Amino acid sequence: METASRGTASTRSGSQVAVEDLPLGLDRAAGVPLAVQLADGLRSAATAGALRGGDRLPSSRELANRLGVSRTVVTAAYDQLHAEGWLSGKHGSGTYLTASPQPVAEPATTDVRGDPADGLLDLAAGAPSIETLDPAAWRRAWRAASDRIPLVRKDRRGEADYRAAVAEHLLRHRGLGASSSSMVLATAGTSSAVGELAAALLSPGDVVAIEDPGYARAIGALQAAGVDLVGVPVDAEGLRVDLIPEQAKAVYCTPAHQFPLGARLPAARRVALVEFARRTGAVILEDDYDGELRYDTAPLPLLATLAPDLVVHLGTTSKILTPSLGVGWLVAAPAVAAAVLAYRELTGTGPAPAGQQVVSELARHGDLSRHLRRLRREMPPRRALVVAELRRHGLPVLGDDAGSHVVVPLATAAAEDRAVAEARAAGLRLDGLGRYHLGPRHTFGIAIGYAALSRADLPRALALAGPILARAAAFAAG
Repeated sequence: METASRGTASTRSGSQVAVEDLPLGLDRAAGVPLAVQLADGLRSAATAGALRGGDRLPSSRELANRLGVSRTVVTAAYDQLHAEGWLSGKHGSGTYLTASPQPVAEPATTDVRGDPADGLLDLAAGAPSIETLDPAAWRRAWRAASDRIPLVRKDRRGEADYRAAVAEHLLRHRGLGASSSSMVLATAGTSSAVGELAAALLSPGDVVAIEDPGYARAIGALQAAGVDLVGVPVDAEGLRVDLIPEQAKAVYCTPAHQFPLGARLPAARRVALVEFARRTGAVILEDDYDGELRYDTAPLPLLATLAPDLVVHLGTTSKILTPSLGVGWLVAAPAVAAAVLAYRELTGTGPAPAGQQVVSELARHGDLSRHLRRLRREMPPRRALVVAELRRHGLPVLGDDAGSHVVVPLATAAAEDRAVAEARAAGLRLDGLGRYHLGPRHTFGIAIGYAALSRADLPRALALAGPILARAAAFAAG
């Protein structure tokens, strides 16, 4: 192995970097191309702070001579880092590190009431895995989006390349093919889309059936639209389709991984739900919550593939990327899409283009698919760790065959409240099921999300959560 000595590069900022100060090592026996090793080494030096924003790197000739490689190797490494946005400059003017790269920041955690979770280890459900995001891909997508010419008038349907990226994503990852019988519209997220659909399709006082317990923000969006919400019980197989009221004009559900209890709606109930909608004329709002994250078997076909004329398919980037993008999508029959577009035209509303452009750039370079592959590799060992730790304390676990959260059922509301309060006092945020009920609480327990915490923090949080939940279960039993 040939290695250049470590020097004082970490103490400089915006200066010429001496070639001997670069902390680089190349191993010809590693089986990895030397240009790739060099690019990785420079990238790591920048991330670690050994290189700073504005630092001028050695010329390709200088670095090649120092490392004993051809200039082609150095030029290829520099070109790769230029493409990723780490370096700037051109031939004859020098090569510079563009900025001091920082890891993608995890957004501040707040609960649905808006209270900051001030330093708490957060095991609440619904937050994404920021750790799996590739910082270089993330920065590259934002830079590319910022280079676009500002719009004079935005398309109410959403950016064309974003809608095309969504259509490709749904076809590849969810088996939903866009056709002349459906339209893809950009949205500002699932709850925003639910609110738009309620305003565009329903009237105040219309009956809407929704899972109980169910997604709190969807409940809030529908309540804000003035509809009459009816909670429909959820069991081990998801929504009780046989209990949906006949007068329902719409049904909201999360069939892929029911939120929060985690059930998967089986094929027979899916068919029954579609038959109900066809018989009554109701529209089905299919929130594909956690649909991309399935572990035990392949996901069942989307409701939208069974009845594209009756089902509005809803998705979001909040769980697979980050909620800070504020973008999602809906796929609907042309008449439904037209009603949403008319509502947007009337109110002047619609999703902002910036987040759509970032997702488009991630998709354009294949970074979105690579991220999903990383996410699917990352979640199973996390899930296994969570389940093992909970069962070590003799606790039952529900909903562990998909998604990024599980549920520990408890027998009483008092036990649930005790667990949440004790956890907060210990510096841990736990998510009780109580706030997901439309009416009186009838299901008790804790929803534990395992995506958001870092690999280092997750075991620490579980070490606190296990005994707390075991005490709550014993309290309920006693």
